[in-house]
Amino acid sequence: MRLISRLPGSLRVQLVSWIVIPLIIIAAINLWVSWNTSEKMADLVTDRMLTASARAIGEATAASGNTLDAIVPPVAIEMFSTGDGDHVYYSVATSDHQLLTGYPDLPAPPVLKDFDPVYFYGSYRNQPVRLVALRHPIVAASAELSQSVDVIVGVTLAGHTNIARGLWLDSVSQQLVLIAFAAALSLLGLRYGLRPLMKLRDNVLRRGRDLEPFDQAAVQTELQPLVAALNQYMDRVRKQMAAQRRFIQNAAHQLRTPIATLTTQASFALRTKDKDEQAEVLTSIKTSAMLLARLAAQLLTLSRAEPGSRRPRADRVDLIEAGQLVLESLAGKAFDRGIDLGFEASTAAAIATGDGTMLREMIVNLVDNALTYTPEGGSVTLGIARDGDLIHLTVEDTGPGIPENEREHVFERFYRIAGVKADGSGLGLAIVREVTEGAEGTVTLSEARTGGLLVTVTLPANSTIANQPA
Repeated sequence: MRLISRLPGSLRVQLVSWIVIPLIIIAAINLWVSWNTSEKMADLVTDRMLTASARAIGEATAASGNTLDAIVPPVAIEMFSTGDGDHVYYSVATSDHQLLTGYPDLPAPPVLKDFDPVYFYGSYRNQPVRLVALRHPIVAASAELSQSVDVIVGVTLAGHTNIARGLWLDSVSQQLVLIAFAAALSLLGLRYGLRPLMKLRDNVLRRGRDLEPFDQAAVQTELQPLVAALNQYMDRVRKQMAAQRRFIQNAAHQLRTPIATLTTQASFALRTKDKDEQAEVLTSIKTSAMLLARLAAQLLTLSRAEPGSRRPRADRVDLIEAGQLVLESLAGKAFDRGIDLGFEASTAAAIATGDGTMLREMIVNLVDNALTYTPEGGSVTLGIARDGDLIHLTVEDTGPGIPENEREHVFERFYRIAGVKADGSGLGLAIVREVTEGAEGTVTLSEARTGGLLVTVTLPANSTIANQPA
């Protein structure tokens, strides 16, 4: 049965197989039972004929004076004339085993009950036979002469076998007709039963690019899980397409100005003949190119962090190790600006489960934002602590902070606080929120002890991403 479910090809054939093959198995078991029943029925018919023959012989046996005359009436033999060519054997003996007539070497019964027939199988003249042994009373004129005789009648099994075979073949033909009828009805039923599935297929093909969900209540109960899966899949496709559109729009909008600036700076560098001015412009071009590269990287990270944009991963990420690597990569920027970059960990292990690349990128954006907005000579501290099943990752700086009424807005894409002169794209905290929510965590902003900004990311230890696969 397991093999049927693994076979590709026609669903109709598989469904009919699931119906017909169990029927064949049941029919085989039934045929075995039918053969045993046919054997018992043939035994019953044969036994009744044997009993009738034995009683006829017993009743024809009579006492004559002091002797017993055993007469075998023709009817006792002729009742076995069924045209099967069976041979009949018999013997009549006194209760003290004196043979009166018949075949002296017939098989004897295992036990003989008083006046009750005993049926048994034996072999005589190299042929299997069915026999009956019967003790029959003989009434004489004198009570002293009254006694009984033992009558044994046996017959070969040609008729017995033909009866059993005939009954069994009738059962076989009935079973075959039943299986063929069931298969035909199954095919007919599947022809009409699969129409809703074909109709659903046609509806899917007619949709084209329309990704609106199907009405789950409009299909049969058995098809509702399939329709629900289709709706979920189309929902993921819609989210992916929306994410791609947003990425293209954001990239086009944000890259237009830096590229225009680079073009202007390059044109000015080509026109000027002053070496000092060229060097200054080339430095500006380098700075602009670095900002453009950072913006492109952030746009790509934001696109990957959006729900439905990529398959979720379940990496085991050591946030302590990831934090140390991030600090090492940004140590040069901190050194150039004279910022004290510190790390504090109050736990030996802080393992979270999620997309390792995204979680590390989240830490990069947190620390890089803090370094960007913290004045020279300030400090930035990355901290990691564990509280039960929660991991708290904090980034504290001595920068200007964020007013309380602006803290929710800074998570919006490309949002910039008015009056802030530091270079930035307004994507850092948006990336942090997307990654954190994708890992079933939360992110909050508050005022640091030093007056700057304190960002707290809370993640479940060994958490799993709740998003469905794309």
